[in-house]
This record gives sequence, structure tokens and C-alpha cells, in this order.
Amino acid sequence: MTAPLLEADNVVKHLGSGAGRVEALRGVSLSLTGGELTLLMGPSGSGKTTLLSILGCMLSPTSGAVRVLGDATAGASAERLAELRRKHVGFVFQSYHLFPTLTAEENIRIALDVCGERAAAQREKAKAALAAVGLAHKATSFPSELSSGEQQRVAIARAIAGNASAILADEPTAALDSNNGRAIMALLSQIAKDPTRAVLVVTHDPRILPFADRIVHLEDGRILEEAADQRERKVANIGRK
Repeated sequence: MTAPLLEADNVVKHLGSGAGRVEALRGVSLSLTGGELTLLMGPSGSGKTTLLSILGCMLSPTSGAVRVLGDATAGASAERLAELRRKHVGFVFQSYHLFPTLTAEENIRIALDVCGERAAAQREKAKAALAAVGLAHKATSFPSELSSGEQQRVAIARAIAGNASAILADEPTAALDSNNGRAIMALLSQIAKDPTRAVLVVTHDPRILPFADRIVHLEDGRILEEAADQRERKVANIGRK
């Protein structure tokens, strides 16, 4: 069996304190392995983004274990967690988070710079990532000169440029029309075919179900059910398009 790239084991997360304390996650276990695109679905307030943030080492669990490529995060310093994020996790956000005064290539290079890449390697990796998402011809364009779909593709290019093992996407299609949404999901699905990479997508969007290899349902901080081994249904659905 392939070892998980990211793993949450019986994770509990409390937010707030006193009378205002919320139990956002209540003993959640989830493993992400290479070669799979997993959808994490559930109503607002179910804990999806909290789980995404914990898997991505942006939040620490109240209890339970998180492992990144087998490396437990318990007791890790803020600096160590930041190092794990930089080396192994790529984030794709609904609102893109692109710097408006930087070109597409520069938006990717600044993320690589944070990871300590040399300038020459930054240029090479940024160009390769843009080519991978079909935007090599937009390298010198500013975000204001790009469509919403193109901006999201730049955000994905930034997430994959550093060869992250896990891509975590929070509602990546929510701000896009159906055509651009399908294009983004097709791109994430293609990335997930790499056996060394896992993709986790938090979504409310039922239109992207055919792209999933796995579907996990979260409600009130608990995993209710998982529709595993979705690949045959996925192929069949895409074939009907």
C-alpha cells in the first residue's frame, strides 16, 4: 500500500474559548495518497477549511496527529511548520491571492524566492509551471490583464512550481463560470494523475463531482461517509460529456 503524503489521525480542533468555544473538528481521520484527487464536501461551517488548514500546517490540531510524508508535526515549532509548508504543500485559494503589481511569472517567482530558490532556478521553474497550465504566453501579463480563469491557473502554477507533494485547493471554482470551472478541475485532475502528488479540493460545487477519485463528506466536524474508488464512475461520466 502506498504511504500517505498527508495524514490526519483522529484530529480534534477547538476554536475560541470559554462559552464561545467551537469544536470545529471532532476526531477526523483522513489520508491523502499520490495519484488521487479527493473532494472534501459539506455544508458551510462543517469544518472543511479548518481541516484543509491543519493538513497544510497552517493550523495545529488541539489533539490528534498530523503527518507530512510520514513526518509528525506534533510539537513542531512555527518555523518547522513553515518549512514543511514550503517544501511539501501548495495552496490554491478561491480569491487567487495574486500580487496586482507583479506579472504572472513574478507572482510565481516570489513564492519560489520564499523557498530559497536561486534566481535562475526561479525563472526556469516559473516558466515551466506556466507552460504546464497553458499560460506560457501570459508570463509578462499582470493580473488585471488576465481573465478569472487565467488568474486561477496562475495560482495553480504557483502551487505546483515548487514540486509540492500535496495541492490543497479551497473552493477553486467558486468564483468561476462553468466553462472555466471545468477547465480548472481538468487541470487539477491532470496534476493528480502524478503518483507522487495528491490533490485535495474543498468544494460546494456539485458540477465537479465527475473529476473526483474520492469524495469525502464532512458535517459538524465529523466525516459522515466517503465514496471511495470513484475512478470508474469518473471515467464514465467524463466520457458522456
